[in-house]
Amino acid sequence: MIINPILPGFHPDPSAIRVGARYLIATSTFEWFPGVGLHSSTDLRTWQPIGAALDRPEQLDLRGVPDSGGVWAPALSYHDELYWLVFTVVRTMSGAYKDLDNYLVTATDPAGPWSDPVHLNSSGFDPSLFHAADGRRYLLNLNWDHRAGRFSFGGILLQEYDHERRELIGEPELVHTSAELVEGSHLFERDGWFYLMLAEGGTGYNHGIRLARSRELRGPYETDPRPLLTSRDDPRAAIHKAGHGQLITTPDGEHYVVHLGSRPVLGRTGLRSPLGRETFLQRVFWDEDGWLRLAGGGHHPYIEVPGIDAAPEPAMDEKPFRGPEWVSPRGPAEADLVSRPGRLRLRGRESLDSLFHQSLLARRLTSLDCTAEVTVDAEPRRFTEMAGLVVYYNTSGYHYLAVTHDESRGRVVGVISRSPTGVIEHGWHPAGSGPLRLRAEIDGLRLVMTTGHGHRWELDLDALSDEIGPPLRFTGSMIGVCVQDLARRRFTAEFTEFELKGSDR
Repeated sequence: MIINPILPGFHPDPSAIRVGARYLIATSTFEWFPGVGLHSSTDLRTWQPIGAALDRPEQLDLRGVPDSGGVWAPALSYHDELYWLVFTVVRTMSGAYKDLDNYLVTATDPAGPWSDPVHLNSSGFDPSLFHAADGRRYLLNLNWDHRAGRFSFGGILLQEYDHERRELIGEPELVHTSAELVEGSHLFERDGWFYLMLAEGGTGYNHGIRLARSRELRGPYETDPRPLLTSRDDPRAAIHKAGHGQLITTPDGEHYVVHLGSRPVLGRTGLRSPLGRETFLQRVFWDEDGWLRLAGGGHHPYIEVPGIDAAPEPAMDEKPFRGPEWVSPRGPAEADLVSRPGRLRLRGRESLDSLFHQSLLARRLTSLDCTAEVTVDAEPRRFTEMAGLVVYYNTSGYHYLAVTHDESRGRVVGVISRSPTGVIEHGWHPAGSGPLRLRAEIDGLRLVMTTGHGHRWELDLDALSDEIGPPLRFTGSMIGVCVQDLARRRFTAEFTEFELKGSDR
């Protein structure tokens, strides 16, 4: 059996393909760098991170993008012995407008290197490529309509792409519209039909997947009267927000859909999703009417799914502060891996509220039952210099166990908490000098942060979730280390002995 989620923690908007005996998934990374996380599997059960497609600063500039802006909804495909990846970079997302660009990169190996991006258009997010049987290629994306009194989700656009010219040709055509909010389109062909797999209902608790089909590429498309997948009508579901999927087929002809979902827990005032939206897998089949259905029946996602008979890929060795699990907001951190393995030096830059230059290196939380520890070696001399361990959602949601300087007490340690309502400092205690062990223990929404000196702070993850604060919070909680120098940009700190222990479920 396959136990969901297959990619726990912040891994939304999955796009999946099979090439030979290998399966690949690309997921959204939003404001985090490098962009577009990639995972590989041979058994659909165990997935190994293989890097990111956008791992060079010249490929991806995210400075100044808003929280949950940046890289949205990548779409993978494979054709002509080439891997193709299209994605959106969103720079404005509040109000009526979406300032964005859609790009294409290609590679002969999914582990890279990937090409420099080719700009395609800017008319709407969630692009995907369809490789037609006649050798032509088409880009699909949402038609965003900003005009007053219009439905913003204005349907699905189709336009031909010429790879020799590296540009779209002809005029875009509106091939499908709906009174429902639809996005995330993937087009494929089967038995003389063109099928659109559509994300519908928004990406929150009303989310779902529905198919539409046509005998002609340009439509009109008839909509399946039944959703393929949703948990919107089941408040007791183990998996909420289920939607945004893509079909993959095994060499033996079995069919699966990868999709996003969430495992919220009950907070003080409602459901909370600090792990963000994760990646799940469902087995599906074609019914006698030519529509996809869940193999277990109904339209609610399953935690356990029948798997396939295949050997897993070898597991990769994880190294502290290295590897594809470690990411930074909006660009590379000012970091050096120094002589001893597992030792990281960070040079302080802007605050944790900055949309531009942070020195923060983090990895996803994959469980609400875990403990993280690290040793920090830092001697701040000004109150503008800080370093420590942080549980971070975005610039308006974090808990920061920080070492800094107080003019009357010398080196001190305390917790700075940020939520959409403001900042709270939970009290500072003298910390002496020398390396200091910092610890964060998570149990559901409860967070306890401690130091080797015996200081303790009880906190919660309520504000580090998709549901708190302004709408359009799309990421997930991270655990990491960071350094700030708000005056001179010269202060450095070293981190060693990082450990993250706990279940992935």
